[in-house]
Amino acid sequence: MPAARRKLCMMMMMFSIFICVLVSVSWNLRHRSVQEKIRIPSQRFWHQHVVSESFWNKEQQRLDFIFNPIVNFVLSRNSLVELPDWLNDTGPLDPCVPDDRVPMQILDYNSLTQGFKDFLLHMRCRTYPMLINQPRICDGKPFLLLVVKSQIPHFDRRQAIRETWGRAGVLANRTVATVFLLGNALPVDHFPDLLGMLGHEAELHKDLLQWDYRDTFYNLTLKEVLFLEWFSQNCPHAQYILKGDDDVFVNTLRIIDFLEGLSEMKAKDLFIGDVIRDAGPLRNPKLKYFVPESVFLGQYPPYAGGGGYLLSREIALRLHNASRQVVLYPIDDVYTGMCLKKLGLAPDKHSGFRTFDIEVKNRNNPCIYRSLMLVHSRTPQEMLTIWPWIIHPELDCQ
Repeated sequence: MPAARRKLCMMMMMFSIFICVLVSVSWNLRHRSVQEKIRIPSQRFWHQHVVSESFWNKEQQRLDFIFNPIVNFVLSRNSLVELPDWLNDTGPLDPCVPDDRVPMQILDYNSLTQGFKDFLLHMRCRTYPMLINQPRICDGKPFLLLVVKSQIPHFDRRQAIRETWGRAGVLANRTVATVFLLGNALPVDHFPDLLGMLGHEAELHKDLLQWDYRDTFYNLTLKEVLFLEWFSQNCPHAQYILKGDDDVFVNTLRIIDFLEGLSEMKAKDLFIGDVIRDAGPLRNPKLKYFVPESVFLGQYPPYAGGGGYLLSREIALRLHNASRQVVLYPIDDVYTGMCLKKLGLAPDKHSGFRTFDIEVKNRNNPCIYRSLMLVHSRTPQEMLTIWPWIIHPELDCQ
């Protein structure tokens, strides 16, 4: 028999054996019960899970368990499966009641600042009344939504932004909308009563969003989560979002020009900023970003500095969904990085974002600002000085 024919016969025989095996397996699967096809893990299996001693990590393990689709499938098919004991330590039924487990589970709780304590006690609460809303601000389906994190007393910063890079309307033939995110100022924080002025500002400019929670550094993460919820309900058709602090300067023209040059694929998955990698929690209690080991263990995922970053509508909506599966963390930009990681994404670094400022020798150079997207930080007076450098066509930067 010729070699070519022998080879063909061998191939046909192997193919026939493969078909027989496939049919046999298929028949067995069809004739086995659901209970036989799904191996229900034993109680011993659940207890193999190593529970973290750090409070945040343990809370995240709990959320990971709750949102695990395989676990939910098994539990839905077999009600006799017992949950591990550590999952029963759930805290108060109302997530907005102070969590009395916290002082007992965090050994150095009493050494923390009052702001950090308050964050931990209310870490599960994500529902706060909205005091000022602008539900129609995105009726025009803006190309770019400028979202500015601010505080009640910062009237001068907000007004400088309105007169410069945050001016709402049409810019470079694109529709731009602006909102300022605010919490509340409580008497315990020793702020003067500014609610009358704030009400006048809200009525005059119609660009304030305010929720009834204590506006502190540790609650910036809460401000992020509440905004994502608001965005998903009130502004899901805005194509792009620039989020920044009220002390950054933004070259809005440069951003619009950049966005118009994106491919469809890059535009959909856009999340850029001044990215920080290979970082972890600071353990010095004297530092602003201090987080003790009793609260969090591990490294931070890549994240964009919270001074400002640019993202697409699609990513914002996905972040809203992911945020429900990530425990609030006391540093807002790290938290956003955690939510991106939950989606299997990471922010892209862009040299136009300078959240750690630029060299001193270049700070008064108009042409430098023409090439950048965002610089941190600038005073209201500096914003008013820089903006004409951006919009005046007679400036020659060749």
